[in-house]
Amino acid sequence: MVSVLHNHISCGIQHSTIPGIISYLVIFSYSLFDDTMVIVSEEAISGSQRPWTEIVASKRATREALLEKHRPEGDLKPSAGAEIFDVQDIINLLETKQVSAVDLIRGFIARSYEAHRKTNCLTEICFDDAIAQAKRLDDFQRENGRLIGPLHGVPVTVKDQFNIAVLDSTLGYVGRAFAPASSDAPLVTRLKELGAVIIAKTNLPQSIMWCETDNPLWGLTTHPDDPALTPGGSSGGEATMLALGGSLIGWGTDIGGSIRIPSHMNGIWGLKPSSVRMTYRGVEVTLDGQQHIPSAVGPMARSLESVTLVTKLAIEAEHWTIDPQLPPLPWNETIFQTFSKRPLVMGALLDDGLVKVHPPIERVFRETLEKLKAAGHEIVEWDSTLHPELINLMDKYYTSDGGEDIRRAVEEGGEPFLPQIKSLVDRGNPISVYSYWQLNKRKVAAQNAYHDMWNAARSSSGQHVDVLLVPTMPHTAVPHGSCRWTGYTKVFNFLDYTALAFPAGKANKELDEKYNVKYDARNEIDAWNWGLYDGLAMEGRDVGLQLVGRRFEEEKVLGAMTQIKKLL
Repeated sequence: MVSVLHNHISCGIQHSTIPGIISYLVIFSYSLFDDTMVIVSEEAISGSQRPWTEIVASKRATREALLEKHRPEGDLKPSAGAEIFDVQDIINLLETKQVSAVDLIRGFIARSYEAHRKTNCLTEICFDDAIAQAKRLDDFQRENGRLIGPLHGVPVTVKDQFNIAVLDSTLGYVGRAFAPASSDAPLVTRLKELGAVIIAKTNLPQSIMWCETDNPLWGLTTHPDDPALTPGGSSGGEATMLALGGSLIGWGTDIGGSIRIPSHMNGIWGLKPSSVRMTYRGVEVTLDGQQHIPSAVGPMARSLESVTLVTKLAIEAEHWTIDPQLPPLPWNETIFQTFSKRPLVMGALLDDGLVKVHPPIERVFRETLEKLKAAGHEIVEWDSTLHPELINLMDKYYTSDGGEDIRRAVEEGGEPFLPQIKSLVDRGNPISVYSYWQLNKRKVAAQNAYHDMWNAARSSSGQHVDVLLVPTMPHTAVPHGSCRWTGYTKVFNFLDYTALAFPAGKANKELDEKYNVKYDARNEIDAWNWGLYDGLAMEGRDVGLQLVGRRFEEEKVLGAMTQIKKLL
């Protein structure tokens, strides 16, 4: 037990010498009954409620001290690891002993430091523990002549929601500060067993229910290319870290586009699986207890191959043995291989009928379709008629409690609401149980209708549709506070479909101008969105698209993407 405690303390909770946090020290003790570690805050013991600003200052002071301890110096250049995009790159370096795990992780820590200084993307810092993990991996390789597993030495970050023992999982709420987890989430445990090195947790918006990344506790996260732009959200800190090479694999969550939106805005890869394909145990969440629109855990990475590998490894962990919410669905390599080779039939949805995409999105979408056609894949125009009903129902679900869950969490810490979150909680009144049942009936009917529509769709040769190609957002990265439409992503949360965001191109004013036509907006948000377009300002910004499969079709989507990637 002592060794376990020692290993976790280095993540940063114990630093009693850091100015301003002495009154918030975490006290460690042992239970007399079961020999497990008990973690109690002085705040809980005293029963006092301190001003939220003091709590914020203490949390940020802890983070700052742990960052400065690892300020890059001498030969620890931030460029170390910049050329590495794929897990296999690291495995090759380590297997051939071109670099040690410790040196590799120190290089990524240096890049993490620089990434955070540039964008404010980190919350909890695990640099000390990461170096200790790397040393153990080097010892294992030296003693056994092999790597410990397929993720040996791979630097990983996780969204702040994922429990790591002795660290907070705040969801951007001040009231959840200094309430550390007692154990790792099962997915985190499995990653470590496979050799992954967890180096930090990343920022998210207050409540996680917003497609940008800001909260009163940790502050605003900015885009790697321009601090005036949002990186998206809610997994915005994760996407920023990956885009800047601070880590190689990230883990996020997605309840309305939270993995896919920041992946699109930062030029990386992000998979939203069906909600119960990977375990959510040990991952904290807002609106905990609602089952109507379940959040999904998924990987984000700098390469498709890395996303595919960690998806397979997560499923092969067979977490249905510890999580009764998961169906026993093993990874199906046959399906993956089949769809990575055979011609595809793709549904193409450029316009959801509500908000028109900007010229760069339309151009990249159409260019991708032409490449697919030229390669022999069939395209079927996809019908968006059902999308307004799906979006309407999802919005009703978001506010079915009248905002009580989020309001309570914000009031507990005493911090102010972000305007966008206040707007969400004030949007509707709580509904009765009977009204909730009626919503559920409409939900099932809408899901059945979409399923039937997919089954009925045929290509010109009479083939069933395999996957859909869909925009991720109607715009590229935009100024903070400008993201208002997530209809292209959240419909697939409503349906619980598999959806992969992938980098498909970049904005180019000269090429995009063809699609910058006079346009009569269909509604207020449509007009708002179209007014955001600025071809000159958006020059060079990343454009991502989505590849969508139905429920539990992760192997199909990843397999299909394997051959599509070769065309991009």
